[in-house]
Amino acid sequence: MSSAAGASDLHVVLGAGGAVGRTVVDELHSRGRRVRAVNRSGALTVPDGVEVRRGDITTTDGARAACAGAAVVYHCAAPAYTAWVSEFPRMTDAIRGGAAAAGAKLVFADNLFAYGPVSAPMTEDMPSAASNPKGRVRAAMARSLLAAHEAGELRVAIGRASDYYGPRGVGTTVGENVFGAAVRGKVARWVGPLDQPHSFSYLPDFAKGLVLLGEDARADGQVWHIPTAEPLTGRRFLDLVFAEVGGPDKSASVSRTMQRVLGLVNPTVRALGETWYQHDRPFVVDSTKFTETFGPLPATPHAEAIASTVAWFRAANA
Repeated sequence: MSSAAGASDLHVVLGAGGAVGRTVVDELHSRGRRVRAVNRSGALTVPDGVEVRRGDITTTDGARAACAGAAVVYHCAAPAYTAWVSEFPRMTDAIRGGAAAAGAKLVFADNLFAYGPVSAPMTEDMPSAASNPKGRVRAAMARSLLAAHEAGELRVAIGRASDYYGPRGVGTTVGENVFGAAVRGKVARWVGPLDQPHSFSYLPDFAKGLVLLGEDARADGQVWHIPTAEPLTGRRFLDLVFAEVGGPDKSASVSRTMQRVLGLVNPTVRALGETWYQHDRPFVVDSTKFTETFGPLPATPHAEAIASTVAWFRAANA
């Protein structure tokens, strides 16, 4: 394995207050790395030895200060879901500049929106064919970062995950809607039909993959799908959740019609309409390229991952 670090050994995690960023902090700390965790408030509970820094990474100066001295920068930050189009590109441009000024490698925690509707398992060589605004923004940011790599501005690697779940994963389609509701004895609401296979990324697995990309020069200049466990239908996922919760299966699916109605009063639910194709047909990720390049990165079995996630939601709701 080729290390990304030069004279510095500092790993900087931006967006460390979010589920992905905070999990990356844990993964780096578990490997004995020197870590700086950055978020807007500077209020974070982190393992001993992790530096916490307050920073506004949406500005050029703020991003430069946050990235100063880094060998690797993990871009795990994101604006509110409804503000992606207006705020995400500017934030990412500032982060790119901050990482470049530090002479650091930049690892971008991305998702699968850029591909748009697909009819086969998603691979990294698929075109960025999304026509919806959020997908176009994701595609444009990836193109911009890879172009900066090609131009020699900085080293870049992009790691993509599907919908994620895990400890701290509250802001996803299966976060509060499924895990949070189930542990409270409420109705767990699944977005879309229950019979379509769907790939899910477990947060600790995604973090492991991102750190590998940060520390291996073979990742540079490319997009990578981080390995996941096998795809599950909504029905099977819910069965595993309620088997772990130990209560009666109180669940329902959110239909397209219901999504439209709820979206009249909830902007986040309304935004789901742009990417309904991720729910009403197979949505499966292929990570063969990653495995063939770096070797196996065993994904946590769903039953084990769901048990850890249920335990976290129970503690958070205690």
